[in-house]
Amino acid sequence: MRFDRSEMLFKRAKELIPGGVNSPVRAFKAVGGTPPFIAYGFGSRLVDVDGNEFIDYVCSWGALILGHAHPEVVSAVKATIERGSSFGASTEAEVTFAEMLCEAIPSVEMVRLVNSGTEAVMSAIRVARAFTGRQKVIKFIGCYHGHVDYLLVKAGSGIATFAVPDSAGVPSEFASLTIALPYNDTDAFVSTMRQFGSEIAAVIVEPVAGNMGVVLPKHGFLEALREETERYRCVLIFDEVITGFRLCYGGAQNLFNVTPDITVLGKIIGGGFPIGAYGGRRELMELVAPLGSVYQAGTLSGNPIAVAAGIATLNVLKREQPYEKLSEYSKVLSQALIEAAAKAKIKLHVNFIGSMLTPFFTDTTVSNFDDVSRCDTGLYARFFHQMLSRGVYMPPSQFEAAFVSTTHSDEDLERTIEAINEALTACTDSA
Repeated sequence: MRFDRSEMLFKRAKELIPGGVNSPVRAFKAVGGTPPFIAYGFGSRLVDVDGNEFIDYVCSWGALILGHAHPEVVSAVKATIERGSSFGASTEAEVTFAEMLCEAIPSVEMVRLVNSGTEAVMSAIRVARAFTGRQKVIKFIGCYHGHVDYLLVKAGSGIATFAVPDSAGVPSEFASLTIALPYNDTDAFVSTMRQFGSEIAAVIVEPVAGNMGVVLPKHGFLEALREETERYRCVLIFDEVITGFRLCYGGAQNLFNVTPDITVLGKIIGGGFPIGAYGGRRELMELVAPLGSVYQAGTLSGNPIAVAAGIATLNVLKREQPYEKLSEYSKVLSQALIEAAAKAKIKLHVNFIGSMLTPFFTDTTVSNFDDVSRCDTGLYARFFHQMLSRGVYMPPSQFEAAFVSTTHSDEDLERTIEAINEALTACTDSA
């Protein structure tokens, strides 16, 4: 494959846009090389500006569960945009969409639409602080909740110490309101709640982590979060920006049977358009303006195009219920990765659930960020480029999830498995 035009565009972009990209992972710093600039997508495929075609397992970072340019989504968007793209006023579609979200996720009694997952998280924590009258928040290392100042943190020197900023420009005073704990460490969480529980406004978690690669919750971990937050009367927030409507029709909470107080949504509910949402118990959501004193607003919130795409996407998912097939595809790919790695004598562990999976280049199980950080990221980079050269687009980072869409076919899987075998063999040869 040649990437001449992408290389030219990347060079131009770096003169005009920080790092040449509008979101850091797109720069390929984790894997090296020039990122392909995409011209268009259809179904399970991407085509770049040089005419290279790829089977896509990034799927707009999980947003495109129906694949690229799904006919029903395209039709809904076309019909809507012909009537206007934005009004700054309410529409009937917003009400329909809210009804669909509340019906699909029983813990969501009221919902507010926003423009991004970051905005939704920021607003959800503001509600939690208003409801509890407290300031401190617990998050888990490796879970990403957007670029909110006080959540861009890493752990301090001890398990239960307050966090320190993980990004320039974040005041240490903001980070001091956050406690960062190891994901899946129930004992550390319970111990921290015993020490600080009366000061905690919210505990926020990805019920299945998707931003350090796919990491599943251990048995009892989510249940402990629910039990302790109830004990200390603080707010449990599930960040389901990735998992919402990806693992089942509704949220991961429906699968694990653990009910949060507030749920944060995004990705799939926008059908490929920018959107976010936060919702939960009525008594919490009634604190939001104009009903209550928690202020949050947005000119493009509930944008007609994003809402139309979201309604179309949810209608297809509810009608077709593709989740069993998607899970089977992830299982097939996971098994193929494990078998090919064994044949190539490469250490590999695969985590998958539903239509999410991550191959970790390690010989241990992966259940938290410490496990992830010990993976061979250099080997992942070589694997990524070997797959890319064979027409398979994997996440350009060991720390990101791969996704399967409803448009991936048996033929796509066969071609991907062939590429996996060749790629891992080539990685061994080049070591």
